[in-house]
Amino acid sequence: MGITSALVLLAVIWWMTFLIALPFKVQTQGDVGKVEPGTHAGSPQVHNLSKKAIITTAIALVAWGIISAIILSEKVQISEMEFFKLDTLKYGDTDG
Repeated sequence: MGITSALVLLAVIWWMTFLIALPFKVQTQGDVGKVEPGTHAGSPQVHNLSKKAIITTAIALVAWGIISAIILSEKVQISEMEFFKLDTLKYGDTDG
């Protein structure tokens, strides 16, 4: 795995983790009781984005390390996955 692949993998894992973490512990304007005129009561009042970004980074780095170790150890290869063998099972050997 090259450096670019590793960084792309980290970015994908980080964003997926961040999007999962966003809805947790959000206090809406309706929960706090201070609804600004012209806004929805479900709009966030307290979102804790910096804390969520730090936690997301820690979780993403651990997950990235595990996934990278699996990829670099070559214990799991694409050729072993059944999903990628569907064409040869359906259409037979496509070589020649």
